Parts: sequence; structure tokens; C-alpha cells
Amino acid sequence: MSEPDSFDYVIVGAGAAGCVLANRLTEDPSVTVCVLEAGPPDRNPWIHVPAGFIKTLADPSVTWQFKTEPTPMTGGRRIATTQGRTLGGGSSVNGMIYNRGQPADLDSWAQRGNRGWGYADCLPYYRRSENRIGVSDATRGRNEGAVPVTDMDWINPLSEAFIQGCIGLGIPRARDYNCGDQAGVGYYQRTIRNGRRVSAAVAFLRPAMQRKNLEVRTDARASRILFEGRRAVGISYLAARNSPPQEVRARREVILTAGTVNTARLLQVSGIGPADLLGRLGVPVVHEIRGVGSNFRDHYASRFVMRAKPGVETLNELSRGLRLGAQIARWALKRPSILATTPSHVHVFWKSFEGLDQPDLQCVFTPGSYAEGKVYILDNYPGVTAGAWQHRPESTGWVRARSDDVFEDPEINPNYLSDPMDIRVHLGGMRLLRRMLGTPELARFVESETLPGRQVQSDDELLDFAKRNGSTTYHLIGTARMGPATDPTAVVSDRLLVHGMEGLRIADASIMPSMPSANTYATTMMIAERAADFIRGREAASEAA
Repeated sequence: MSEPDSFDYVIVGAGAAGCVLANRLTEDPSVTVCVLEAGPPDRNPWIHVPAGFIKTLADPSVTWQFKTEPTPMTGGRRIATTQGRTLGGGSSVNGMIYNRGQPADLDSWAQRGNRGWGYADCLPYYRRSENRIGVSDATRGRNEGAVPVTDMDWINPLSEAFIQGCIGLGIPRARDYNCGDQAGVGYYQRTIRNGRRVSAAVAFLRPAMQRKNLEVRTDARASRILFEGRRAVGISYLAARNSPPQEVRARREVILTAGTVNTARLLQVSGIGPADLLGRLGVPVVHEIRGVGSNFRDHYASRFVMRAKPGVETLNELSRGLRLGAQIARWALKRPSILATTPSHVHVFWKSFEGLDQPDLQCVFTPGSYAEGKVYILDNYPGVTAGAWQHRPESTGWVRARSDDVFEDPEINPNYLSDPMDIRVHLGGMRLLRRMLGTPELARFVESETLPGRQVQSDDELLDFAKRNGSTTYHLIGTARMGPATDPTAVVSDRLLVHGMEGLRIADASIMPSMPSANTYATTMMIAERAADFIRGREAASEAA
């Protein structure tokens, strides 16, 4: 048997974090890097058309088709918790929203004992990744950034009416929700340029693949971390369930960027996690860390649908027949088109109840609607949708491997709405949705509420609707939580090294101690930028100016 290939760094997972790290580490020509990605290359054409998310989210060839465990608070349903499984990971199939969250999110991480993770510390790393097109602001990244952040260019009159109605309710028009002051209503910023999705693979990995010191291996599912004592020395991986295992060795570090579900599972099947779980799996304990797989959180959203008046033009009509042909032609000419929009058009960051200092809700509006019970099938009549979720859910759950077979999906349970505070905020969000959809400005365009329907009024009725119809926003975090070594459930240090181990680092959304008030993509890239500097022994403070 030949000796396994050896690199300085082995990165597990070519999602947003893995792509950033591969690029930053290979800037140093003296080091070698191997990236292992369980999925295929990002050649699927639907990945690169923004509206193609409708196709890719249901495509198991480029996604992990995970589902949550059924619980009473989800009406006994298993909820699809799809994650990206291709070069670019989630950034190749997500909604392309760029959202940092609130400065207080990161300050709270620092207050938990994570040195250097306050907002002021992290801001240079957000700036490093982004190229904010058309805006000059000291808090925003400019030409040096790899990820273009652009403004919505396809504007529908219903979106404008919704925004004006929110302003009439006392919600201010937001100047830039990524500049530190999030409260308000406006259009989302997105990672689209010239009508095409710019994933982390396009922005970071593809340029890095031109370097001789990077090797990317696709269809390589990590099955076990290899150890010598307490030191991680490589990865065993499989091309298929029954294929012979292959190994790749890491001279310096193994870096896990496999995502919140797969990072936790890989640790567990490799012998790092709660001893009782590892015992049930028949996996020898390498190092017990009780918190591996716990602290799992996700945003849980409820959505309301309004039927628009006859003749009102929404995405539902524009996506069919000759109108769709016209939109395709506009997209091909790089003109504003429905093919180059995000799933959510308008944001509202606001408060579930009066008197709060900061927003505790994220709300979305889209001038289109999906058929009830169907997966991304637009209604055959004009409609609009608005949704809401709690920024910082208190409910926590877990990810647990069911066996040491990485081809078997793990047990995934976010425990949605299990905390009473989450129910209170969720109900406040649903009532806010009704107010925003009931303004005089929007009434000119809509005629009736189809979901949940005006007959649903009391808290009990609204909560029952949320249980039966609510869903994930695909913002999974927390299963390898960052925290001090004195915390027995913390998994990584504030330098993202796994406690009690050597040569093993984690740099994806699983390390987040708590949920940011945002979609997770921007913060995941920031974490990877920070990890690259930790590894290379440098800081970015000089970039803050």
C-alpha cells in the first residue's frame, strides 16, 4: 500500500468557510493545502442562476437532504433542513442575502470569555471579504473584497407599497442595515453580480485553484479524523459507501469546515464528544467533550400569504409563458430580471413588542407566493408573502450521529419553540406581519389573506398555525461552541482550536456561541477570515481604517 498524500493543512468541507480558508492559506506559497468536499464540483448550471435555488434546494446531487426530528412544537412534522453539498456549500444554494447582524451579537460572544471576538475586533474581517458595490462607508469593504455585495435592481410596485406601509407604521427606512444600525425597512443586499450568483467557490476557491499549492478533491466524504494520541494527523475519506477508504495526512493542522451538522457528526464518529453517545455508537473515546453536538440552534419562521387583486403583476405571473421568456431575455442581456433576484426582496428588522432597545425580529417580503404544501411551486394566482422569525432563539437542540456510518443521516433536533420566550417573540412577529400586510398602501394591491386566514386570531390559534406550518431558514449554528477551557461544554477556544487536542481546528458556523441577528453566511466568512489569521499568526487591526 502506498503512503498517503501529505499536506501542511487538510480542510474538510468546501463551503463558505472552507473556500475562504483555502484561498487565504495558499496565499503563502511555502504551504500546501488539500480541501476535501463530499459533493461534486459546482458545474450544475442552476447554481449560478440566482433563481435556480428553486431547483438546487430539492436536488440531492448538490445538497444534503437532512430532516429534523418530529416534535410536538412542529406538529409532529419532520422539516427539511437542506444544506449545500458541492463546491461553495451553502453559498452555492442559499438565498444570497448578505447580512452581518447587530454589533451586540458579537460583543456578547466576547462577554462570554471569547477574547478578541467583539464587534470592533471582527469588523476588519467582515470588510476583508466583501466588495460593497456603489457605496463608500468606513464600515464596508470595498475593491479589495472578493464577494460583491450589490443592491436589489429589480423593483416591483408591491415591494414599494409594502415599504411605504411599514414607514407609515413608524418603522424607519433603513440606510444600510450592515453598518451597525440594523433597525428599519428596505431592500436586501445580496451576493449577485451581473445577474449571476457569486458563491464562495467563485469568489475564493476558483482563484486559489490556479495556485500549485492547493489540491481540491470532490466526492470525498470524510469518514474519520486520524489521530496519533491527542494530535489530529489526517482524514480518512470515502468516495462511496462501499468504496475503499483513502487517507490524506496533515503535517500541521486538520481544519473542519464541514458545517454545523457534519462537523459535529465527524467529531463524534472520530471519538470526540459525549462519552455516553460514543459508547452507544461503539466508537472508542479519544477525548470526551460533552458539548459536541449540543447548543444547536436555527431560526424558525412563519409565513403569511395574501392574494393580490386580479391584474396585479407578481412573480407568479412573470414566471410563466411569454412573460418568463421576456425575463430570460432580460437576464441574458444582464438587465434587471426575476432570474437575478433573491428569494426575499424586502427586509424589516423590528421589534416584537414596544420598548425594546434593538430589533428582535427579522421579517421578509416577496412579491410572489408559493402553493400551500408544495416545494417552491408558485401559486397560479397573483400573491405576496411575508415571513418573520426571532433573531436570537433561546431554544437549543442537538445533532447526534446515529451510527459510525457517515452515509447515515444523523439525528437533528433544533427543539424549535421549546423555550417560552421564543413563543412570545414568535407570536409578536406574526402579529407584526398582519399589521405590515394590512396597511392602506398595500391594500390597493391585495384583497385577502389566504394563509393562515383571518379566522386565525387568538394566540392559541396563531401558535397552532406556527406549529403546523412554520419552517427552517437554514441558519444552523452552535454544535461546536466557542468558549473558555473552564467551560466543560465548550468545544473550541477563542483561537478555534479544539480543547484538549492538538492540530485540530474548527472554523464554520458550528463554533458560534449564540445566533447572530442575521442570516449566517456573512458571519461564517468572517470566522474563516479570522481563522486564517490565527493560523498565519497575524491580525487585521491595521485594516480597520
